[in-house]
Amino acid sequence: MDSIQQCVRLLHHQVGTIIKISKLYETPSWGFESAAFFNCAVVMHTQKSAKKILKDILRIEKELGRTRALQSGYQSRTIDIDIIGFNEEIVESENLVIPHPQMQNRLFVLLPLQDVMPDFIHPILKKKISDLIQDCKDESAYKVISDLTLPLDQFSLEKYNYIAVEGNIGAGKTTLVVKIAEDFNAKTVLERFADNPFLPKFYKDQSRYAFPLEMSFLADRYQQLSDDLAQFDLFKDFLVADYHIFKSLIFAKVTLTEDEYRLYRKLFEIIYKEMPKPDLYIYLYQNTDRLLQNIKRRGRSYEQEIPAEYLDKINRGYLDYIKSQTDLNVLIIDVSDKDFVKNQQDYIFILEAIQDKMPKKVIL
Repeated sequence: MDSIQQCVRLLHHQVGTIIKISKLYETPSWGFESAAFFNCAVVMHTQKSAKKILKDILRIEKELGRTRALQSGYQSRTIDIDIIGFNEEIVESENLVIPHPQMQNRLFVLLPLQDVMPDFIHPILKKKISDLIQDCKDESAYKVISDLTLPLDQFSLEKYNYIAVEGNIGAGKTTLVVKIAEDFNAKTVLERFADNPFLPKFYKDQSRYAFPLEMSFLADRYQQLSDDLAQFDLFKDFLVADYHIFKSLIFAKVTLTEDEYRLYRKLFEIIYKEMPKPDLYIYLYQNTDRLLQNIKRRGRSYEQEIPAEYLDKINRGYLDYIKSQTDLNVLIIDVSDKDFVKNQQDYIFILEAIQDKMPKKVIL
């Protein structure tokens, strides 16, 4: 059982976020005489390809002491990790076949799978998991040994109710919000920046289009937050947003003239009083060089000419704002040397930082 739990931990930290885990089952050895097998199934969220996952799990098997012998056939091993399914995809290659070609013949696969995916349908056989179990010819005895610990249970992010994730252009705030929402079953509020008709014009002629751009952003953010937050119960629902309305003032201070900003701030302060404040405000900090790389990589044409000086000003604006907020629960995470999309350990680092920021309850 310790090997199983250690394997689950490594998968969660190195491959993808494990969101479900089955009970631990004991079954007789399969294909040779040996001690009983212990089996479980997990459901994982990951951005990796099936080929990359296979490479990762072979490395984990080796780390846990498995040595693959050259002879064919079944052999005793400390751990054996198989990819049973990959969304509804069908993969047939020399080293990998998905769905697993023998899954329908093995109760030690089907029973744990039913625990975590009771609605699973085999993408080739077009059978529900309940029908696969009923039709299975495997008569091996099996028994449930225990429950297993879900790694995600160490995090209780939903206790925040409302988290706002902020960052400079290209910092990855929307990507992080979507990942958290998927893993923790949260509702999202995502900024509708792509619909703003002034944005491409602004990047070509900032002095001319700064004021209408910032005013349109403010109006849209206010309307969206008012509408979306009204749908949720901030005492019960878990909500994650990829912006906080205060960003309007930060960008306006950078882009507007002094007179324009003075007028803008009067309008903003009227609106800001009505807005619910997040339980946690996260600022993803990235250095300017990394921001420029991200902007270039995502390829939005109207962003490609953004100067480094403009990004520097935005960063300073955010940091100055954060220093002034004494009643806001703020968490700054430096992600300049991290990639929480491709590197699962970097994502876990962020989750741990959020968890550690949670107020502690003290009983005296």
